[in-house]
Amino acid sequence: QVQLVESGGGLVQAEGSLRLSCAASGIMFSVYAMGWYRQAPGKQRELVAAITSGGSTNYADSVKGRFSISRDNAKNTVYLQMNSLKPEDTAVYYCNAYFTSSRQFWGQGTQVTVSS
Repeated sequence: QVQLVESGGGLVQAEGSLRLSCAASGIMFSVYAMGWYRQAPGKQRELVAAITSGGSTNYADSVKGRFSISRDNAKNTVYLQMNSLKPEDTAVYYCNAYFTSSRQFWGQGTQVTVSS
């Protein structure tokens, strides 16, 4: 059974920081690309950051320079370090594991709320 369990969300003031974690089980973690997505109320889910199995990263323009994605294959965990948070970063953040279109999995989401 595949599980992606996010943690680290919460309420933070603008310009603050949070670190999200996503622990994976039931998959060969090292071969999966991992991503963080977010969905704000009334908006579509969007990609925030992704990291390939080889460690290459990409970011949404809105978070470049503020967020950093990393992975620890020994711990089957992917992280999202979020700095200089803005109210517009408020959303539910979802972890995604992608191998192929038919083999991708989602976590349950963790709420991030940034107050002004």
